[in-house]
Amino acid sequence: MTRSSVQVEDARPDAPDAGEQDDAAESGGDGESGGEGGGRVRPRRGRRALRWTAVILAVLLLGTAGAGYLYYQHLNDNIKKDVLNLGDHKVAEPTPNAAGQTPLNILVIGSDARDTEENRELGGARETFGSTPLADVQMLVHLSADRSNMSVVSMPRDTLVKIPKCTDPDDGKVYPASRGRVMTNQSLGHGGPGCTVATWQELTGIHIDHFVMVDFAGVVSMADAVGGVPVCVDANIHSRDGQGHGSGLKLEKGTHPVKGEQALQWLRTRYGFEDGSDLARAKAQHMYMSSMVRVLRENATLSSPGKLRRLAEEATRALTVDPGLDTVKKLYDLSTELRKVEPERITMTTMPNRYVGARVEPTEDAERLFRMVREDIALDGKDPEKKPAGAQTKVSDDPAAEDGEIAVQVRNGTRTDTRSQAPGRAGTVAALLVDKGFAKAVADPSVLPSEDRTVVRYPSADLEGDARRVAESLGIPPDSVRRSTDVSGVTLIVGADWREGTAYEPPAADDETPESAEALNGADEEACMHVNPAFTWS
Repeated sequence: MTRSSVQVEDARPDAPDAGEQDDAAESGGDGESGGEGGGRVRPRRGRRALRWTAVILAVLLLGTAGAGYLYYQHLNDNIKKDVLNLGDHKVAEPTPNAAGQTPLNILVIGSDARDTEENRELGGARETFGSTPLADVQMLVHLSADRSNMSVVSMPRDTLVKIPKCTDPDDGKVYPASRGRVMTNQSLGHGGPGCTVATWQELTGIHIDHFVMVDFAGVVSMADAVGGVPVCVDANIHSRDGQGHGSGLKLEKGTHPVKGEQALQWLRTRYGFEDGSDLARAKAQHMYMSSMVRVLRENATLSSPGKLRRLAEEATRALTVDPGLDTVKKLYDLSTELRKVEPERITMTTMPNRYVGARVEPTEDAERLFRMVREDIALDGKDPEKKPAGAQTKVSDDPAAEDGEIAVQVRNGTRTDTRSQAPGRAGTVAALLVDKGFAKAVADPSVLPSEDRTVVRYPSADLEGDARRVAESLGIPPDSVRRSTDVSGVTLIVGADWREGTAYEPPAADDETPESAEALNGADEEACMHVNPAFTWS
């Protein structure tokens, strides 16, 4: 679905877009306000790259800033810790490659918490002071098993997802699974960042090794410590209209280094870039991130001990991490791994999505992107050889029941955006399973949204073996078997790739990064933001 170029405002009360003057007045709603449909206008996605900047700076530089044990321990004490995963669904680690290496997945979370004076000043929106924080920035950083390439997948904050049941280990409080789909940024309020991790794993099937969460505080000063990041505009720009909307960014045509407040303005600018949409703002943020990575690798001014010490102080105070990253030493070890990747092998993307009312949901292209990450396929297309489908899938140790004892529901998910549902597919495939000895296979007449590929879903670990046995009997590849809270038992969803016949032929793996992911290469120094003529000056 093509995004509209019409500029809309964010009517959500729970996540105003701080920093622009049009954010103060937002209307109310109840606890289900993040759900599907409705006539609400589309929310904006801001502040992503600002927090991403903090994370990259911290991870790349923290380890070089310590001077002596006491100072090292002081920095360690600055770092806040939280549990990695609060959900029941634990995705198996990927199978090591021939060299014994495994990929590394880090979820970067940006919290909009207004819990300190600094955060309130930076975040604005007084009506949100003291409210439950939201995970308004969510980016998965995937480092390949051989450490040759890195992929970044960002998820829009208003993506509709099922938040799984999460349990807070500190007080034992249980947050039940969401009723229906809600906005993904609400996951942070279900016990902390560990629930955001659980939500990602539930949606994508990707094993997440670590998370790093950052709030507003200290980010601007860290942007200053870098010494300026070059950005480009193709015309003079002033992000301000007659009603006071805009970030205030004012730049002349060409390439300019931005830092401090001006860097913050660049990262928040929506009014003035291209069509004024969040997609344009995300593109500007990705350009900033790529440029910043290049600066960090080349800028000699960061060798200054004083600057590094100040940066380390600010970064450690801004970070919340899982126990696997809770010391400067662990962060430095991670930075060593990340620094192995050259900028030209870094690919930044946004999860492909389409509108559902005022919100968005993942598309078939998003599932392709997730599969490529699961299978450790480079998003830049430069893998020396293609990995066979399912190569990174770890087979379950859960034994399957006898075929005749496995209850299977078969559903028809063959409808697509361009083709109607193929009639009778659930009944045909259910009958096929019965013929193969699965006597408890039945057709479910439920009307489903489209499934690009035929999949087998199961709700709990004790049914994984049964689900894999069903897939095996039909020739469905292992990577199409996934755990999901959307089903109550082993469920086979006949996808758009099996609209006819009784012999399933898995489609050839499409290992090209979807165009809808808006991929940006980390070495692209020619990228330049197009300025909307309504926001230029002479």
